[in-house]
Amino acid sequence: MLRHKAYRFRIYPNKKQEMLIVKTIGCSRFVYNYFLDMWNKTYSETGKGLTYASCSKKLTELKKQSETEWLREVDKFSLQNSLRHLSDSFSRFFKRQNNKPTFKRKNHPIQSYKTQFTNNNIAIVGRHIKLPKLGFVKFAKSREPQGRIIQATIRRNPSGKFFVSLLCEENIKPFKKTNTAVGIDLGIHDFAVFSDGRKKDNHRFTAKMEKKLKREQRKLSRRAHLAKKNGIHLSEAKNYQKQKKKVARLHEKVFHQRTDFLNKLTTDIIKNHDVICIEDLHTKGMLRNRKLAKSISDVSWSSFVAKLKYKAEWYGREVIDIDRWFPSSKKCSTNDCDYIAPSMPLNTREWTCPRCHTTHDRDINASKNILAEGLRLHSLT
Repeated sequence: MLRHKAYRFRIYPNKKQEMLIVKTIGCSRFVYNYFLDMWNKTYSETGKGLTYASCSKKLTELKKQSETEWLREVDKFSLQNSLRHLSDSFSRFFKRQNNKPTFKRKNHPIQSYKTQFTNNNIAIVGRHIKLPKLGFVKFAKSREPQGRIIQATIRRNPSGKFFVSLLCEENIKPFKKTNTAVGIDLGIHDFAVFSDGRKKDNHRFTAKMEKKLKREQRKLSRRAHLAKKNGIHLSEAKNYQKQKKKVARLHEKVFHQRTDFLNKLTTDIIKNHDVICIEDLHTKGMLRNRKLAKSISDVSWSSFVAKLKYKAEWYGREVIDIDRWFPSSKKCSTNDCDYIAPSMPLNTREWTCPRCHTTHDRDINASKNILAEGLRLHSLT
């Protein structure tokens, strides 16, 4: 089945290419903000917004004006995609799917632009990737993209590193059937506990880096204070900017470690099970608990579930969500015993069923109940 799959690579542009990437990002931001302002004014005056087609026509006129002729120096697809993003944002806003579009900031951590594939303007040649306007850029070719390239997203991270993400359309074949099912209980102490008794450790990537992060962030604060004291703007304070990149590299390292862990774990689960049963966790509500918020953010349950679901769709597996109010921890998982404990504090790691006298590990018991409930729901469909 044809699916869209992204491949992400680090690129190593030269100084001229770096300047053009930064310029393209700036022009894309300018176009987005310019037409967002125009859209807002038109809506307040007439009660109607603009359309992508009308904005695209005005963009062509804007390029011809002497004050904004510099827009012609960058990739035209990046500017058109900015308009598409703006139009899509307003469409989702009126459907109540997201908040009203806001102006893009120059110092926002996400700095990127998107370009389209046409007439072989995006191609991989050896250890270089061909990109519109940039020409051939050296990149770290960690794997070979499959299928047809649709578009490319060029991004500049806060650490100063550049990346390209290629969206490809390729034929992904489902995995062979294993005739197995698994229940998964997500936690903080152990990231995932499986119904067969296996436990996957929570590596606590942020916590391991916390001491170093605190030290470097204190340095960053001191340098910001010193720059302000000397009347130097932070954008011109070289020591501050160096330290800012150092802190960003630490955050980036944590992000890459966590992403690698989640990708490997989800792929392993999808390969070895046809049916995966998992609780529908209300992560946003749980993050309101100040005592657990940092730990919950570190484990990235939402990202894990999202990866699990799209991979299941790709490879012919099924993920079954169990209601968040299902008493997975309090219910005895022993066959023919339906005892449910009246309460179960978080610090209770083991408990004994007063009816059948079976001693349960809290998390393994929960994963077994999740599997049983998932298979029950699966049989109803």
